[in-house]
Amino acid sequence: MASLGYDADFFGIPLAPPTTPGGVLEAELDAELDAELEYMHFTVRMHPTRRLAWWVAWNIDGLRLFPGDSISRAGERFRADPRIPESAQTLEEAYVGNDLDRGHVARRSDLLWGTLPEALQANSDSFFFPNITPQLQNFNQSGRGGPWGLLENAVLAQEGLEERRLTLFAGPVLAATDPPYRGIVQLPREHWKTVVYRIDGQLRFKCFVLSQDLDEVSRTYLDEFDTYLVSLDFLEERTGLTFPSLREHVVPEADRQRSPVMVSDVDQVDW
Repeated sequence: MASLGYDADFFGIPLAPPTTPGGVLEAELDAELDAELEYMHFTVRMHPTRRLAWWVAWNIDGLRLFPGDSISRAGERFRADPRIPESAQTLEEAYVGNDLDRGHVARRSDLLWGTLPEALQANSDSFFFPNITPQLQNFNQSGRGGPWGLLENAVLAQEGLEERRLTLFAGPVLAATDPPYRGIVQLPREHWKTVVYRIDGQLRFKCFVLSQDLDEVSRTYLDEFDTYLVSLDFLEERTGLTFPSLREHVVPEADRQRSPVMVSDVDQVDW
């Protein structure tokens, strides 16, 4: 059985997950939350106060990936992780009687690789609430059918992609202005994702941000479910996270996109 958690050396180059902001937030950290939660093929770092993931990091080995429909999600249930307090997690009460889906941050289908026992454990682990964020049904469905859910598939299909491997970092954009909901959680208006890959011998990455319209739930207006290709500078400013490993080990040309561009089709992305 493989070791648990995100593999920072997946490409033979150390790619650490993003760095969280210091200062006041570090003073708020509970000792039980000041740790990374390791699961099969992915790792979660919880935010100290928002009850959601600060970031999720995972790997995809495309040469050992099971088709998503070959491993059933039947019988799996969304559940709290017993390693941290339930009060630090957004649980079932946030999703009852509304249009919010329990949306995976690390996609279930991304994690189904390795040996069959590893894939089965990854399938089950993906349903722990630290890997889940509140997503409107249309957002979640759009993500599966639109660019957001197809981005990894698009880069995995590129000729020249070495070993069919990807490293991903993702999470909700945890803005102070996100609307509160039921006294349980502030609903994130945006989610972000960074895809790292090696193609034609060069390590590259792309950053994306996707918005969801919360009007139905929170009466707060936001544009529809748009996916944007953004620069790393833009992503760091938006999230408050920093990515020193990407800046150290990935060529600057890989981040040449300087202003956000809406992506309506994955073919628009120059991998």
